[in-house]
Amino acid sequence: MNKEILTVVDAVSNEKGVSKEIIFEAIEAALASATKKRNRGDIDVRVAIDPTTGDYETSRRWQVVEDSEEAAQAPDRLITLSEARKTHPEIEPGQYVETPMESVDFGRIAAQTAKQVIVQKVREAERAQIVEAYKGRKGEMVSGVVKRVDRGNVIVDLGGNAEALIPRDEMVPREAVRAGDRLRAYLRDVRAETRGPQLFLSRTAPQLLVELFKLEVPEISEGLIEIVAAARDPGSRAKIAVKSNDPRIDPIGACVGMRGSRVQAVSNELCGERVDIIVWDENPAQYAINAMAPAEVVSIMVDEDAHSMDVAVDESHLSQAIGRGGQNVKLASELTGWELNVMSEGQAEEKGEAEAQSLQKMFMEQLDVDEEVASILAQEGFSSVEEVAYVPANEMLEIEEFDADLVEELRGRARDVMLTRAIASEEKLADAKPAEDLLSMKGMDEALAYILASRGVVTMEDLAEQAVDDLMEVEGMDKERAAKLIMTARTPWFEKAEQGQGDRRESDA
Repeated sequence: MNKEILTVVDAVSNEKGVSKEIIFEAIEAALASATKKRNRGDIDVRVAIDPTTGDYETSRRWQVVEDSEEAAQAPDRLITLSEARKTHPEIEPGQYVETPMESVDFGRIAAQTAKQVIVQKVREAERAQIVEAYKGRKGEMVSGVVKRVDRGNVIVDLGGNAEALIPRDEMVPREAVRAGDRLRAYLRDVRAETRGPQLFLSRTAPQLLVELFKLEVPEISEGLIEIVAAARDPGSRAKIAVKSNDPRIDPIGACVGMRGSRVQAVSNELCGERVDIIVWDENPAQYAINAMAPAEVVSIMVDEDAHSMDVAVDESHLSQAIGRGGQNVKLASELTGWELNVMSEGQAEEKGEAEAQSLQKMFMEQLDVDEEVASILAQEGFSSVEEVAYVPANEMLEIEEFDADLVEELRGRARDVMLTRAIASEEKLADAKPAEDLLSMKGMDEALAYILASRGVVTMEDLAEQAVDDLMEVEGMDKERAAKLIMTARTPWFEKAEQGQGDRRESDA
């Protein structure tokens, strides 16, 4: 029988590709389970197999616990420290007292029990091996054969007993796949789950587009060309931004390939997805102009504070610039990371005039200047009183219509406006009074309560309606404290909700 154990271990290890140690552990667990069933008690059994001879010994054991009623409640598995030290003076809590017991015959173990335990251990080992093999490959492109399609979710066999799942929402829309088809996908996640899939793939991720180009364009793999960004409308259209690290290489031509062979290969892999290849530029405005291709941009206005750009195109190219369902501008926005607002040349002029008039009016009111001076400030790109106050005087002197006296006068008036604002803000802070519930709230201090009140947050109810980002505007505030304060302020909400549920349960009863 001892030789039979070694034979089983060798056979299962070779068949499943699992280490012999795992199989020995499985057989030890099966023998222990059989021993427990034969003795019918709630006992703890340990079996140890000699991996060289196949001999095994069985021991019954009791875990040592501190002297308490716990041991009395489970005398078949636990023993008190004082009792254990009568025979083992050096033993400590958590260790085990063991006594030999009769081993069951390996050949008489219930076949189903042994098989279940071994299969379970082998399956766990295989799953652990898969996670170990793929955890370092997260973010790579993998290839496999479609095993089956279940309600739109695709199971892919990657080989080596590894299966991966492409969820329905990660498949290219309207892509028809059947069992036996070979697919490439992006390895989005690897998770050590006890059941179900562990490898999760995507066919819609922009990174898949990048990996496919790396495969088709050797210059990318060699580092001569770099893909800076990618954006996709899966199955329909995509954009990639490329730059060349070698001035002798045309990045677009290299990615397109001879007669379009390279980009066509990528497109075919993604169900005919059309790919626009544009040149990346370190100037955000020029980058956005490139990203709007094939539409031609007439002018562009950058708003760095809002991180947006107004893109003006010829009226006849407006629909092309926007794209079907806003596709072109959406992809260009994703590619550049800027919010792009597409409009006709006429609309851009109207908007520019409206903004200029608004600025002109603001300068006339706040700096007490005439229409001509206000108009010049707006035309020269000044958009706030702060800019007039702090832009170096020599820059303002470059304006043809301004002399030194006028520049100094404008800067002085701008500083006066800012000083007046600061004083008004301090007065508002001094006048604002928080409600008693905000002052007495747990975690609140008086100084912070008055600062919040000056911002319109007067009561606990007002604070409960705030978001963490709103409180982060307070100097010295950190996210953890902001979150705690908001949750404390929302406590009455939760109490009311619980009370309402209780009332409903009573009425149902």
